[in-house]
Amino acid sequence: MTAYRLLFDHVLTRTDPERAHHTAFRAIRAAGPVLSASRRSFPAGLGRVGAGFPVEAMGLRFPNVLGLAAGFDKNAVGIDALAALGFGHVEIGTVTGEAQPGNPKPRLFRLPADRAVVNRMGFNNDGAEVVAQRLAVRAGKLRRLGGASSAQSGWEHGERNHRTQPRSLLGINIGKTKVVPDDDQAAVLADYGKSARLLSPYADYLVVNVSSPNTPGLRNLQAVERLQPLLEHVRSTADGASEQRVPMLVKIAPDLGEDDVLAVADLAGAIGLDGIIATNTTTSRDGLRTDAAKVADIGAGGLSGRPLAERSLDVLRLLRKRVDDDLTLIGVGGITTVEDARARLEAGADLVQGYTAFVYEGPLWPRRIVRGTGSSG
Repeated sequence: MTAYRLLFDHVLTRTDPERAHHTAFRAIRAAGPVLSASRRSFPAGLGRVGAGFPVEAMGLRFPNVLGLAAGFDKNAVGIDALAALGFGHVEIGTVTGEAQPGNPKPRLFRLPADRAVVNRMGFNNDGAEVVAQRLAVRAGKLRRLGGASSAQSGWEHGERNHRTQPRSLLGINIGKTKVVPDDDQAAVLADYGKSARLLSPYADYLVVNVSSPNTPGLRNLQAVERLQPLLEHVRSTADGASEQRVPMLVKIAPDLGEDDVLAVADLAGAIGLDGIIATNTTTSRDGLRTDAAKVADIGAGGLSGRPLAERSLDVLRLLRKRVDDDLTLIGVGGITTVEDARARLEAGADLVQGYTAFVYEGPLWPRRIVRGTGSSG
């Protein structure tokens, strides 16, 4: 058992989960400059995020297979510090068109017996305008340091030169502002369009989130008759706002039926989507070890972590059998061990992501996964 595991199990589990998250994230950000400097001090090909076996996907070159899923850094305040821990890509958000506080607290709960988390955060974030301003400042700093801006970060100075080691890539996950009615199609398109217009210039890839269970009506947008016009609008808006084409993906729920999963897969091929992220959190509580009374007392929210692994893997397999080989699949949900990550890759994932395991396993977890999947982080 690692020192972090002992600390988590015996100390951190006694701390309010949301407060613990903010404390840990502040520590990561404070250590960021040291982590980045130590990473740069290695000779080329040794100990760097970009070392090992980069992954080609969506026309981008990812340093390794592992990314940090959306939800950890909602407001783009610690991208580079997180990358320095070993993540080959960091997905920020979910960002909404307008700033919003999210749902009332408490809204984040641990289930240690299941290595799981229940959250009903409700897309708490600073809004697209503030996040875009923050990303513009970051892009300026990167340029002054002699690197590329975020939307070019996979390549040295934006040139697709396979001889260079790519830096960690930036994904931006956008969702619906809570006060926008899901049945007002024009308002939904305008809301997502605002985020796409403001944020796509800074993204290596863009994710349309229609699958969180914590925004009322959001999952209704997964129906293909609602999803197609939304994705087409975000695509055209991003194209108008960015100097170069930004790859776009959709993130789906594990609770979709098989026919609905296949319908999304077919839609992705029909409209030229670049990828699908499978999956978001689940509303199911089946098979948990945690006492049922405690689970009931926690109430509504999306469940993430180990209990999600089997269903997420099943959805990924369904998608890979249905879509063309050149459509990127990102596997997420319950990935904790190297074996979990390998299982997603063997099932057809091009990339994998984690979040809950990062919380439970600590700051060394990304590099363990990267090393174990054949990429040296």
